[in-house]
Amino acid sequence: MNNTPRVLNRVLIGILGIILLAIGVLLILLATVPIVGVWWHEWAGGVLSFWLDLFERTQFPRRQGSWLWLAICLALLVVLGLMIAWIAQQGKGRTSLLVAEEDPGEVPGNVGISGGVAEQTLRAALADRPDLAGVTVAAYEIGGEPALKIRVEPRQGVAPHRLAAEVSALVEALDAVIGKRTPVLIHIGSGARSRFGRSERVR
Repeated sequence: MNNTPRVLNRVLIGILGIILLAIGVLLILLATVPIVGVWWHEWAGGVLSFWLDLFERTQFPRRQGSWLWLAICLALLVVLGLMIAWIAQQGKGRTSLLVAEEDPGEVPGNVGISGGVAEQTLRAALADRPDLAGVTVAAYEIGGEPALKIRVEPRQGVAPHRLAAEVSALVEALDAVIGKRTPVLIHIGSGARSRFGRSERVR
C-alpha cells in the first residue's frame, strides 16, 4: 500500500542470493575438488597480473600513483549515492493528514484532521479485545488521497469474516465522525504472537 519499490527489492535480493549461492558453491568445490583448486590458482594469478599491469599503465605523469584509484573512489561514491536513494524509497507513502478540506464559512480557512486521530481511535477500540494478538493502524497517501491500512492479528479460532465485519463497522463509525469516507485496507494476518499466544478467559 505504500510506495516501496517491491519489484526492485525482489530483483536486488534475487541477484544477491545468486551471488551468495555461487560463492558458496565455489568454496565447496575448492575444498573438495583438487582440480578446481588448481584452476583457481591459475585464474587468480592471471587476474592479479592483469590488475598490476593496469595500475602500472595508469600512472600519473612524473608522479607515483595511479589515477585508477580516483576512478574507483568515484564509482564507490556513485554506488553509495544509489544505495542511499534506494534506502530513502523504503516505506514511503505515509501521510500525516487524513482529511484536509477548505471551509468557506464566516471565517474561511482550512480544516485538517491528522491521521494520528484515526490511528489512535481505532487502536484504542481494538486494543482490549481478547481475540486479537496485535493491531496496527497507519495512514498512507494513495493516488493523492489519504487511506488507512489496518492490520489485525487474530488469535487461533477467531472467524476472519466476523472480525473483518466488526472492523468495517468501526471504520464506518469513524467515517461518520470525521464526515468523510476514507478508503481502508483491512489486512488479517497471523504472526508469532497469534500462533503461540493464549486467549484470555473470563470466568
